[in-house]
Amino acid sequence: MTIVAGKGGVGKTTVAAALAVLGASAGLRVLIVEVEGKSGLPELFDRDETLTYSTGTLLEAGSDGSGGPGSVDARTLTPDDALVEYLEDRGMKRISRRLASTGTLDVIATAVPGIKDILVLGKVKQIEQQMGAGLEGAPDWVVVDAPAAGHAVSFLSSAYGLLEAAAAGPIRAQAADVVGMLSDPQRCQVMLVTLPEETPVNEAVETAFHLEDRAGVKLAPIVVNGLWPHLDLPDQPADALAASLAVDPGTARRILRAAAFRRSRQDQQEQQCRRLAAELPLDQIPLPYLFTTDLGLAETRRLAEALGEGMR
Repeated sequence: MTIVAGKGGVGKTTVAAALAVLGASAGLRVLIVEVEGKSGLPELFDRDETLTYSTGTLLEAGSDGSGGPGSVDARTLTPDDALVEYLEDRGMKRISRRLASTGTLDVIATAVPGIKDILVLGKVKQIEQQMGAGLEGAPDWVVVDAPAAGHAVSFLSSAYGLLEAAAAGPIRAQAADVVGMLSDPQRCQVMLVTLPEETPVNEAVETAFHLEDRAGVKLAPIVVNGLWPHLDLPDQPADALAASLAVDPGTARRILRAAAFRRSRQDQQEQQCRRLAAELPLDQIPLPYLFTTDLGLAETRRLAEALGEGMR
């Protein structure tokens, strides 16, 4: 299982989708689990439906033209739905609906910090165990689209807090199982996503150390998203450039201003990548900046290919 986390706006959900497509291209049945209830995942697969607690298909098997078994399913996990299912599985269907509809969970969450997160992580753990057991219909790989970086740390460390707070009972047992999953690098790793900019890099470094210290998780290589391609740009007098390109001096000056801007962006992102490498000892996987405002399945596939290249 791979948990994808990062500061809001760095492309965390897009990377989760690209990971899933990469897995599907290798013939895996991938399940994306979204935990905030407001994901734009379907649009990244050219779908317009809304994710629900039930599993839905975003990419059908064989749709890559290979005819293989690879596919991408997705679902959203909310604490209310997880609690209802937990109680129904234990023969308390009538009370479960009433607890969810009356807002009792919010009262419990205030009294027991971390209980909402442990409900969601407990369901993730159940899916992961089904996958590990090779049950029929279980996915081959689970990709979790985690909350934004600030919440991700508390989300993933909540089980440790409940483990210390609860001396016995089902909550402690659930927390212990979740801790066992998160701390086992063969079962779970966290992939952070950042941009080659100062603030996202700062937050990525801080989040990485918090996750290792407080959540005890194994960190995968970090994805540096939105990298502009490096260009060799002109840096010469306007008259010389005008002569070499056969354009008027005004056009040459505009070209040089554009080149200077692009060069500054390149220098900035290269500096931030070096700083990230110096402050965080993780391999980096670069993903290109896509010069479009609309991301669909074609763009997700392009990023999946780049992700595969970086992993190799």
